[in-house]
Amino acid sequence: MSELDLETRVGGGVRSAARAWVRALGAVALVATLAAPLPAFARGAPESFADLAEKLLPAVVNIATTHDVEANGGEDQLIPGLPQLPPGSPFEEFFKDYFDRFQNQNPNQGQPAPKRKTRSLGSGFVIDPNGLIVTNNHVIDEATEIIVSFHDGHELPAKLIGRDAKSDIALLKVESKTALPFVEFGESAKSRVGDWVLAIGNPFGLGGTVTAGIISAGGRDINAGPYDNFIQTDASINRGNSGGPMFDMDGKVIGVNSMIFSPSGGSVGIGFAIPSDTVQAVIKDIQKYGHARRGWLGVTIQHVTEDIAESLGMDHAMGALVQGVQSGSPAAEAGVEAGDVIVSFDGKPVEEMRRLPRIVAETEIGKSVNIEFIRNGKHITKKVKVGEMQDETKQAEAKPLPDQKPAGPAKEMKTLGLTVTALTPQLREKYGVGDDVKGVLVVGVANGGEAADKGIQPGVVIEAVTQKPVLTPDELRQGIEAAKKSGRQSVLLQVRLGDRKRFLALKIDDAKK
Repeated sequence: MSELDLETRVGGGVRSAARAWVRALGAVALVATLAAPLPAFARGAPESFADLAEKLLPAVVNIATTHDVEANGGEDQLIPGLPQLPPGSPFEEFFKDYFDRFQNQNPNQGQPAPKRKTRSLGSGFVIDPNGLIVTNNHVIDEATEIIVSFHDGHELPAKLIGRDAKSDIALLKVESKTALPFVEFGESAKSRVGDWVLAIGNPFGLGGTVTAGIISAGGRDINAGPYDNFIQTDASINRGNSGGPMFDMDGKVIGVNSMIFSPSGGSVGIGFAIPSDTVQAVIKDIQKYGHARRGWLGVTIQHVTEDIAESLGMDHAMGALVQGVQSGSPAAEAGVEAGDVIVSFDGKPVEEMRRLPRIVAETEIGKSVNIEFIRNGKHITKKVKVGEMQDETKQAEAKPLPDQKPAGPAKEMKTLGLTVTALTPQLREKYGVGDDVKGVLVVGVANGGEAADKGIQPGVVIEAVTQKPVLTPDELRQGIEAAKKSGRQSVLLQVRLGDRKRFLALKIDDAKK
């Protein structure tokens, strides 16, 4: 995905820059039906959204948050009228009396400045008459105070019940003496591209604002997170709309508006909402467990490119290539190995890499499902029991390779444009290679070759070729020859640089020996 020069996460004007997509703070989105008269079964656009808006407005709220930020000043603040000396300056002693005298007269000078408060505005909606409110996590993130304003003008302080950064959903609670107007969730999976939607939110802090549009696309992956599955709409969504509801024409919430795509920060007709099916699952977990629960497999994965697919003998690029498997994980217990290409999970096809994390996360924890993967050209199906993801920092590690064989001289692999040698204690120290790393070390790379273009450099360790461990240059050469005999135009290498591991495919140059 390409990046724009102007991309801003919009959290009431106090959020940081985001990559390629702009987060919008407010609620907006309501549905309508397809206006085009082409299909015989399509409904026309309503003459007015007034009745629907009047019914829904009371349940949509504005959310104001207070944040503590560091004020300018503190230890770096200049002392007026006195020279500012670098640490260790020979003039420090000369000016010491002046500094001491100034500090005695101004005891607070040079002390950390007090924090100042800033305000952000967003949107949300009531889902329960007892005061449960849904909004975006980025609307309330790091807030020290949350105030909810209702359509009739009254305000109530809100308490955070729970939040989930990965889905960008938060659940709040207000205490009200009377039952609050609320809205219900619909089924986002039943929504169709072209359906009308209605949006109500708090754009630019203006208060309850209604906009309408259609669903432009579904299942959008915009690289905002590991589980992207956004609904795209052309209903106007701007700063302050994040956290607001997207309604269908029955007045059901089918999405929570979260982001916009905009080089200017304003609506250009491309907004994104989190599907209500995802939101309901997160809210249910927060209410029951205090946090969102997700399935866990225990693998690190990468994209299968066309050249990698060819090197593995696959007809076309698909699936998720396993970089590593965490010890003791569900994947390890099921027999999944680094180099396997996962093509199906729980009966759901994995067309490309980014689909697998979402499928696994949405699978019931503890459920035993089939996992299908390709290994050495063969399709293998195993049973795997889905675990629970415990934290966001868990990283998978590839299984260790066999013990190192004795070292030999460096050898040039002209077919790949590389010179490699077996690892020795001296080379490990020189290139910072850990004692637990097994493979052959790259000590030379041909200028202008494909290996150099793909980032291979001296110090890279080749751990496996065509999914088989290599410990000597001869084993690497044998793997290359085996790939050539099988008719492959590329050979798959598993490489490591420091703690980073990945697979890459290099073309075999038959013109070189």
